[in-house]
Order: sequence, then structure tokens, then C-alpha cells
Amino acid sequence: MLKVLVVAANPVVRAGLTVLLGASPDIEVVPEGAEADLVVVDEDRDAVRRLSALAPVLLLTHTHAAAPVSRLVHGEYDVAELLRMVRATAHTGARSTVANILHFRNPASRVQRFGLSAREVEVMDLIATGLTNQQIAAACSISEKTVKNHINRIFAKLHSTTRGEAIASWLGTRTAS
Repeated sequence: MLKVLVVAANPVVRAGLTVLLGASPDIEVVPEGAEADLVVVDEDRDAVRRLSALAPVLLLTHTHAAAPVSRLVHGEYDVAELLRMVRATAHTGARSTVANILHFRNPASRVQRFGLSAREVEVMDLIATGLTNQQIAAACSISEKTVKNHINRIFAKLHSTTRGEAIASWLGTRTAS
């Protein structure tokens, strides 16, 4: 089992990467402080410099700027290629770069594609971070019943029956059934 640590300041990116990578049967996403075979870092070049001495690092970046790692730029890979690069980087120690993996460069396209309201987008982003209904209610200053109503509408619009399916649709990683 390949142990991967995800380092991302943005909780939505962190949750998305955790779901995407954790869905692979040979990859276990581990918490901070745990031993890891590979560290996946989102946009934090300082972390790359610190962590690359400890474990192979796969840097997710939006730029073509020089980095202490090789690169695989957005638009030049798919989910299968990302998983291949994660495995290859961990097993060979090669350094690789992937740009903008989960389509966060244009969240408006997701909103437009699914037809969610502004509040539904806010709730869906919080779902993707792993928050409970109670935590979402507190974050949005609404009741849990209202959160449940939003979730029911979101699930209908995303053609999902579970939080995992909704997150995968929202992040663009859901495979056809």
C-alpha cells in the first residue's frame, strides 16, 4: 500500500485530492505526522523545499515557473496519468509537477454546468471539505434542516445519491456508471 500525505492550504483541494487518491485501492492517504512514501503538495514551493529532503514530492502548481521538480502541466494529463505519476514518483523517487489538477481554475464552469445557486455552491464546497451537516449549518448560519434541503437539491442537480458521488461530480473525478 502506497502511503501518500496531501499538503494543501485550501480545504476543498485537500478534500478533493484525498477523495481522488484514496479511491485507488493501492493508495492510502495518511494524516500529517504519519510516515509517507510520497508527499503531494499544492502550490507551496516552500513546503517542497522542506519536504523533498524527507520524501519524494509531487508538486501541484498553476505555473510553468522553474521548480526543483519536473512538471506535468494541466491539459496534458488525465486522472489515470495523475495516478501513474503518483505511483512512479513514490517508487522511483523522481520529482514531478502537476498543474491545477481538480479544475479549480474555473469554479464558475462547475456552477454553470450544474446550475447550483450561490448558497448551494457554498454548501457543496463545505461538503467537499468533509464537514458534517451540523458544521455546515454553523458555518453558514443556517439550520440543519435548511442544510438538508440544500443537500437534497444539490444531490438532484449532481445526479448523486451519496456525499462521495456528489463530491466526485463536483470535482470532476466521477467516472461513468
